[in-house]
Amino acid sequence: MEPSSPPRGGLSLKARAIAYLSRREHSRVELARKLSAYCDDAAEIEQLLDMLQRGNWQSDARFAEALVQRTSARQGTMRIMQTLRQHGLPDEALDDLRTRLQDSEGVRVRAVWQRKFGALPVDARDYARQYRFLASRGFSSDSVRRLLGARDED
Repeated sequence: MEPSSPPRGGLSLKARAIAYLSRREHSRVELARKLSAYCDDAAEIEQLLDMLQRGNWQSDARFAEALVQRTSARQGTMRIMQTLRQHGLPDEALDDLRTRLQDSEGVRVRAVWQRKFGALPVDARDYARQYRFLASRGFSSDSVRRLLGARDED
């Protein structure tokens, strides 16, 4: 069986890629990983990905924007940036996005905190619980401290 012929499932590699992209944006690395289950030839996958990028079917910048839109209301800058790095996007390409996220982090951390807690911590244990929750969501320690207030006495 030649590499470009459709597998037993019936869909060609290009049709599978377009089907994935029609559901949501995918990074180049993520799409290559998904397509590798249907084709053993890495060169063929790279050639297809190049063609999809030239035709503006796939765009890492569009993927990054879509991911930020989906997650920024619930997650901090550090966690979003980590997710983007896991999808194969280099840090240099994300500088503008990181700056925008950092500029809005104070508003976003307050919204997440308000939905979950709504009241400032009354003791050190409550402070630690709120701090851990917000930090686990990827908000910076500076943003969390500004929101909850510094607790130097503990």
